[in-house]
Amino acid sequence: MSYTIALVEDDNLLRANYQKALERDGYRVQSYASRAEASTAFKEDLPDLAILDIMLGNEQEGGFRLCTELRQLSPTIPIIFLTARDSDIDRVSGLRLGGWDYMTKGTTTLDFLPVRISALFTIIETLGKKGRNENENPEAVLTFGPLQIYPDQKRVYWQKHLIDFTLTEFWLLYCLCRHPGHLKSHDQLMQAANIVVTGNAISAHIRRIREKFQTVDSSFTSIRTEYGMGYRWLAE
Repeated sequence: MSYTIALVEDDNLLRANYQKALERDGYRVQSYASRAEASTAFKEDLPDLAILDIMLGNEQEGGFRLCTELRQLSPTIPIIFLTARDSDIDRVSGLRLGGWDYMTKGTTTLDFLPVRISALFTIIETLGKKGRNENENPEAVLTFGPLQIYPDQKRVYWQKHLIDFTLTEFWLLYCLCRHPGHLKSHDQLMQAANIVVTGNAISAHIRRIREKFQTVDSSFTSIRTEYGMGYRWLAE
């Protein structure tokens, strides 16, 4: 699967250069020029990783504030600070707020940034495998009719077509499909994806999941909405 990275940087040229470097390595990039713009987007859909500048426009600590907001939405999303501020006080502040890494623009090249991000995703995938129940078969593939889900690879196929989901979308879908026919509430889905969002945001995620299935199968109807209660996967 390709990961989605949010890039929050107020310098137009730097933002464009970082975005090109990350896209060249196969990442999907959502870029934002301000804290407010990014904050609004994150409440609707979380990326797989966020790169934050600290000084955003007139907000001298905009990146720190945005990090706090992100941590309220998800305790585990990887956050990298990429900033011109290189004091130890700022480094400590960023890491204490929940940042995974702190890099300075003066020493971080366009070649190094994608490599560092790749290393973080490798750590995430390794921890995910170690956290799996010991009795669970790590190679187990979920198969229901035309659906195949490969948990280790985070890959989803429908009618033998690979569908590209974000990590959040993958875990929501996996939660639904592990027990076909079972009702999953908004709270259960949030817990499965390790996010804290509104019911409307969960609905938006489910809508996007449906839309991605419908791009390869216009007759897709396997996710049923149980209004006021949650969602269930209908096995064929």
